[in-house]
Amino acid sequence: MPFLPLSQVKTSPTAPAAARPGACVASVERALGTVPGVAQASVNLATERAHVRLAAPVAPERLAEAVRAAGYGARPVTGAVPDDAEQRERAAELAGLSRRFVVAAALALPVVVLGNLGRVGPLATVDEGTKNLIQLLFATPIQWWAGWPFVRGTWTGIRRRTADMNLLIGVGTLAAYLYSLAATVWPGRFLAAGVAPHVYFDTAAVIVVLILLGRMLEAQARAGTSRAMRRLLDLRPRVAHRVKGGDTEAVPLEAVAPGDRLLVRPGERVPVDGRVTEGRSRIDQSMLTGEPMPVEVGPGDAVVGATVNQSGAFHMQAEKVGADSVLMQIVRLVQQAQGSKAAVARLADRIAAVFVPVVITVALAAFVLWFDLGPAPRLAHALLAAVAVLIIACPCALGLATPTALMVGTGRGAELGVLIRGAEVLESAQGIDTVVFDKTGTLTLGRPALADLLPAPGVTAERLLRVAASVERHSEHPLAAAIVRGATERGLALAEPDDVAAIPGRGVVGLLQGRPVVLGTPALLAEQGVDLGALDAERERQEAAGRTVVAVAEGGAVLGLVTVSDTLKPGAPEAVAALARAGLQVWMITGDNARTAHAVARAAGIDAGRVLAQVLPGEKAARIAGLQAQGRKVAMVGDGINDAPALARADLGIAMGGGTDIAMEAAGITLVRGDLAAVPIALRLARRTLQVIRQNLFWAFVYNTVGIPVAAGLLFVLLRVGGPVGPVLGWQGTLNPMLASLAMALSSVSVVTSSLRLRRFR
Repeated sequence: MPFLPLSQVKTSPTAPAAARPGACVASVERALGTVPGVAQASVNLATERAHVRLAAPVAPERLAEAVRAAGYGARPVTGAVPDDAEQRERAAELAGLSRRFVVAAALALPVVVLGNLGRVGPLATVDEGTKNLIQLLFATPIQWWAGWPFVRGTWTGIRRRTADMNLLIGVGTLAAYLYSLAATVWPGRFLAAGVAPHVYFDTAAVIVVLILLGRMLEAQARAGTSRAMRRLLDLRPRVAHRVKGGDTEAVPLEAVAPGDRLLVRPGERVPVDGRVTEGRSRIDQSMLTGEPMPVEVGPGDAVVGATVNQSGAFHMQAEKVGADSVLMQIVRLVQQAQGSKAAVARLADRIAAVFVPVVITVALAAFVLWFDLGPAPRLAHALLAAVAVLIIACPCALGLATPTALMVGTGRGAELGVLIRGAEVLESAQGIDTVVFDKTGTLTLGRPALADLLPAPGVTAERLLRVAASVERHSEHPLAAAIVRGATERGLALAEPDDVAAIPGRGVVGLLQGRPVVLGTPALLAEQGVDLGALDAERERQEAAGRTVVAVAEGGAVLGLVTVSDTLKPGAPEAVAALARAGLQVWMITGDNARTAHAVARAAGIDAGRVLAQVLPGEKAARIAGLQAQGRKVAMVGDGINDAPALARADLGIAMGGGTDIAMEAAGITLVRGDLAAVPIALRLARRTLQVIRQNLFWAFVYNTVGIPVAAGLLFVLLRVGGPVGPVLGWQGTLNPMLASLAMALSSVSVVTSSLRLRRFR
């Protein structure tokens, strides 16, 4: 069962602009974990939110203080939905990154030209000292203004004894900049020591530019991951028309309270969940159900907020507003899923927590080895190797691998009507080999419906149904309601019956236009002296198919048989077939008798040997456990209160959106539209999302596993200077820190771009 927080508060942890690394996740989570009352903290790098489960009440500001004390910005967030302030913060962050990048790129151009082409053409006549001073002039604002977030993060990490990406970038760029500064200001001392006063301002400048570029692209991509969520939120109308007395006033949506009477005009969105009290209209519910055909509504019918009123105006009474509305429940479930973590993500966090100290150790070791054993100029080679290790090892890709995929996958699921409760659900979906459907309300519509009309010779089906429905028109019995509904759908005009009397468990008798009418079991008709004749064989076939047979007689003569059944939902056989094609076993479980159960299973395409009939509500979970004991990994699909224990007991619970709240709380996946075709879609989406997470983490690990040794100079050792490859390529096996910074930036962007593939899931 998905873990349900006792209490949940969110903070928005904002690291310095341009620096939100994977290692920051562990730092913020550790800081929150030290607050008394915090049971668990989970930071989502993609949404920049910390989801906190509380074992005891804690003031939200106290949580924000803990995050700020760890060196990161934070403010309490009151709801699951990104508010205007949060949107402004993200827009300001992106604008700040863009500004720093543009300025840094413009200033870096002359630095790169002087650093790499200073001995070509007219520049060759310029004194080296002058060229170094010019580079210093342009590189200084890049280092101390554009790269200030990294410098500040470095100092914060040292002061608080924490290590994160800021430390790696800050130490790397500062080392190159300060070395070059010293070579520019005191070149004589370098010459006295036998070291040429080379400068590496271009290295420091280009590293800052490329990392800012990566962060800018990363911020834009992160914004794209939440696009589906924003589309959901944009469905909310801004105002509602509240009716008081005879006056109508426009009020903000937040001012609507349960019980308020509202006016909904044609073309407007329904403001909140409620019921129609006056008027009739057609409602476009496609945002909720996915069905393009509008639904007719009238007095007493429920309407859902954010759906579109297409035709007439109507009055409604508000019932569920704000966080209790269907739309906001969908948003909350998606936000909860996005804040969760899969086991693979928790592994990445543990690695990231020790990653930075290990990288610093490797960088120091590379510096020492190059300085002691490398070719001349040893100090320059040692410095470049250490800087390259620090830059290429930044764990951004690790930190973004899981949350970005989760955001896109759960957001795409919300668009398809599939709500995934959390990352642990994705892992539960792996290896599912058995799907168990509840029958009533899941495979079937959950209410009796007119199935067939079998008139006696010389009687039309229309007359048979009109007589039956006229006598039953005032009955509240489910079978009577199904017959009357069938007649109404066919447009039949019904007569008014007289002296109708119900015979419990057997049927009804009455008068219709002065003629006696009997409806009910064949036994009741036999008592009234009516013989079914040739229809008796048809009655047996209908009952064998699991249908309820209602015999109808008028004036002492049989008119025919009316059959009623709980019919399959549209698309049920197709959904079962799709699951079977995917290699899954499909079972059905029900409390109905075996004959009815097998008839429904046969119509749905479920094998007769996989039907569990006459199962009491309390036994459903035990039957699921029995399948699991056979080594099967089971997904349970249900909708009712009695399904909740089985949904919780299954490896994966899938609740129908039209079912009860308790069933949806017990399930890991909710199908908002109640469409069975969404079951195979939900399983494929869950598996695909986890697959993308694993791919992201794999390539992030591979990138660092390969990149760090290359940056440290492993290829130099393998190729050896003067070997067969080095002279041909003009390359000695060392990695320029500028290339390392480009590779680091591209790794983060590639992870986010990989996650965005889920937006194309069909």
